Amino acid sequence: MSLQTHLNQLARKHEALEREIQEAIHRPSANDLHIAEMKRRKLLLKDEINRLQANGNTLH
Repeated sequence: MSLQTHLNQLARKHEALEREIQEAIHRPSANDLHIAEMKRRKLLLKDEINRLQANGNTLH
């Protein structure tokens, strides 16, 4: 799998988590712990995307 393909997959997962978080926030029965866990996973994805992009830029 190419770096760009992997980055695209990570970006799609990040966007899907953002949508899931927004839906959960607007749900009256939202579980704060679950929302916090989703936000943590979203941040980890973003960190991974940034790390891969930085490493990819140093390779060129």
